[in-house]
Amino acid sequence: MTKSISAQGFTLERDQSDLINQKLKRIDYADNLIVDLIMHVKEDKKYYFDTTVNFRWGANAHVTSDDFDFAAALNKLMDVLDQKVKKEKDKIQEKK
Repeated sequence: MTKSISAQGFTLERDQSDLINQKLKRIDYADNLIVDLIMHVKEDKKYYFDTTVNFRWGANAHVTSDDFDFAAALNKLMDVLDQKVKKEKDKIQEKK
């Protein structure tokens, strides 16, 4: 899985980057199913996370979240992202 994380409107600090990488470990079970993960983080009074995951079989998942707290916005994003990845993984396993 190729990860691309970019920040807009602010500089992503080391602890924030580490937190993102730590949270992304939640979807490590699907590492071989995901081609790339593109995450854009924007700060404009709130933190806005905009993430796209592209799967091997051509499907993709697009997830967004926002919150005034960086960690809270990231947690919201990961909850939804984890569910979407599980759903896609289950779909593929059913077809086999």
